[in-house]
Amino acid sequence: MADIVVVGSLNMDLVVKTERMPAGGETVHGEGLKTIPGGKGANQAAAAAKLGSTVAMVGKVGSDDFGLPLIENLQHQGVDTAYVQVDRETSTGTAVIIVDSSGQNSIVVSLGANGRVIKEDIDACEDVIKEAKILLLQFEIPLDSVAYAMQIARRHGVKVILNPAPAKQASLELLKSADILVPNEMELQLLTNIPITDEITAEEGAKKLLAEGVKVVIVTLGERGALLLTGEKIKFVPAKKVKAVDTTAAGDAFIGGLATGLLKGFDLEKAVRYGCAAGTLAVTKFGAQTSLPSAREMEKFFSKR
Repeated sequence: MADIVVVGSLNMDLVVKTERMPAGGETVHGEGLKTIPGGKGANQAAAAAKLGSTVAMVGKVGSDDFGLPLIENLQHQGVDTAYVQVDRETSTGTAVIIVDSSGQNSIVVSLGANGRVIKEDIDACEDVIKEAKILLLQFEIPLDSVAYAMQIARRHGVKVILNPAPAKQASLELLKSADILVPNEMELQLLTNIPITDEITAEEGAKKLLAEGVKVVIVTLGERGALLLTGEKIKFVPAKKVKAVDTTAAGDAFIGGLATGLLKGFDLEKAVRYGCAAGTLAVTKFGAQTSLPSAREMEKFFSKR
């Protein structure tokens, strides 16, 4: 059985680099189109597995040319894919990603089979969820299925880390059901209706969620690090400065690092530092799962912090 179960998305990322992002109606030249395994769920599963955690993935792909390579790639990363189904009635999820010269990205996602993950699929994997220590969830599958997976986890005393990404409206009841909520600044703004522009407003938004009953909020702040808020503490955790090549999957690397840190027995603040280190290393390489750090890379990098 796996210590971490991820119920979420698998995408094939179609990635192109360009000097700058195009304006509306504008065509710009790009180069080096690549197909790279991605999807927030699969990225987080791969991130945790590469850091040494035992991980199982629950999700769906289509029967097209992208589906089987995504499954095989996760297996190569050390992820158990026994609960990844092939849906022969739809396409595999895809993401079109544009990366500019500064490493920033813009992403358009087509859900495909990810949008067809239903409660019955989660019932089929209850045995692996109940034996896990941590369940990771995101918003690239239907929210009803996210909520249902959380119900199963709560029933069996499994810790739930919810990454409310990509940004979308969600009920307070859903957010409160998580043990740890990990939004970025844009996601926090959507969830709280508070403009998030810096650490001060991020703290304000996170405090609002805590006041409404969310247990723990960790706001990822990109290159600046992360902000941890619980009922007892507020802590800013800075990230080490590096040259960014591509920010794709940095947040997913953070989640994988956070979960792995908790499994290592780190307290919450140290686990956040471990997550920041994983996210920092991820931006130094191109692509989603291709950028995720190994346990050896993390051991060397984290020991220097």
